[in-house]
Amino acid sequence: MTGPDDRAGTSYRRVFSDLLAELTRACQEVYGSRLVSLAVFGSVGRDRPRPDSDIDIFLVARDLPRGRIPRVDEFSAVEARLEPHLEQARAKGVSTRLSPILLSPEEVLAKGPGFVDMALDALVLHDREGFFASLVKRLRRQLKESGARQVETGGTPHWRLGPPAGGGGAGDGTS
Repeated sequence: MTGPDDRAGTSYRRVFSDLLAELTRACQEVYGSRLVSLAVFGSVGRDRPRPDSDIDIFLVARDLPRGRIPRVDEFSAVEARLEPHLEQARAKGVSTRLSPILLSPEEVLAKGPGFVDMALDALVLHDREGFFASLVKRLRRQLKESGARQVETGGTPHWRLGPPAGGGGAGDGTS
């Protein structure tokens, strides 16, 4: 049986789903063949958005400008294309905003397991040549080999790291 809150949640997910389709289209238009991977993470990526959830974006593209400000300036063309759709979402009670992480493939590979939660919970919207899929596969293998496991405390998921390879050392920590 569904109540009013369930119907509202379904309605919000539909609005977010429409926004993600437009986001994908806009990123493909702006970045063209430079776009390697596009994913969303957080509550939207887990398909559990609230009406005020940000759309956390992980965008990987080749030949990005150097520096954060030039990258944000380039991404503003995506935001401009999405603005009419964001207005429509606001009219339906969804007040979201875009929160992008903009990296080159080389930067992603250099960061290693720093993307664990984001990568494993992400909803992939575009993945040229399987770049993001191979990243997730590698992260899963590293987590398994390290004995890490995902646990939830107070409704918040986090990683509990297992003992280091070889068995000695400090106890487990969380990240």
